[in-house]
Amino acid sequence: MRIYRHYNELPDDHRRGAIAIGNFDGVHRGHCEVINRAGEYAHEQGVPWGVLTFEPHPRMVFNKGEPPFRLTPFHTKARHIENMGVEFLVVVHFDGEFAKMTADDFIAQVLVQGFAASYVVSGFDFEFGFKRGGNMDLLKSKGSQYGFGTDAIKQVLDEEGEIISSTRIRQYLNDEQPGEAARLLGRRYEIEGRVAQGDKRGRTIGFPTANIELDTNTRPAIGVYAIQAGIDRGPDTVWHDGVANLGYRPTFDGDKCVLEAHLFDFDEDIYGAHLRVALVEFIRPEQKFDGIEGLTAQIEKDCSRSKEILAGKND
Repeated sequence: MRIYRHYNELPDDHRRGAIAIGNFDGVHRGHCEVINRAGEYAHEQGVPWGVLTFEPHPRMVFNKGEPPFRLTPFHTKARHIENMGVEFLVVVHFDGEFAKMTADDFIAQVLVQGFAASYVVSGFDFEFGFKRGGNMDLLKSKGSQYGFGTDAIKQVLDEEGEIISSTRIRQYLNDEQPGEAARLLGRRYEIEGRVAQGDKRGRTIGFPTANIELDTNTRPAIGVYAIQAGIDRGPDTVWHDGVANLGYRPTFDGDKCVLEAHLFDFDEDIYGAHLRVALVEFIRPEQKFDGIEGLTAQIEKDCSRSKEILAGKND
């Protein structure tokens, strides 16, 4: 998948395509409906299949200072979109200046002049342009004028008849229900990053951990999880079962939230490696212990519980 940072510099082989537009935070099942509809049209008509998204997320521009909310940083979002088979991704830099662009100018300059789009797909409630002056009705009307088709995807519902949304996924993660979040995402929720140097205390008590410092994404419930950890090995990701603590390490008076992942039957040096930690099931809240002995005993219980959970998931 090709990634472009400027909509007005697309090569000819990626113009006149079918374009899905949205923030796509999480790339959940609802987002996939939008992106796949553009793909269906592209395959039917033999035109390029692209996605247009915005970075940073507009909420980060308009609501500076609010708590972290993103489900997927850009590189993760791009990977999920690429895995769907999308040919190219255009990332518009969203800032105060771009936010001043009117809805009419967005259509004329971005979709018509930049993309020469033949088909534009988004969610039915997509709003765009200065002060959200544009919606799918305007897009449809302008499409008739400029010669591109449009499609507004209705709300996608889950098995219980409720709307699939990023907001619900965040709430499930906050409520210690990563399994429910995975149901709406269509895959397990992952925290990822480079394995950082820690204090190596886990190795001294028989439970070495790979530590990831958390970025500005949404923060799942603090506690211990059954996990699967994926280590990037070139083009492949090799997965290992494990257990992880997401929190502040109160037994050692920690002051920074860190994800500490212990991988079962694993003893390799992966400092600096890119690690993907998929949350499978919440085991217990984080707690402070009086000493190493109590902590070690509890970690042993956590490992046993995680193995039981993962064995059941892999049956």
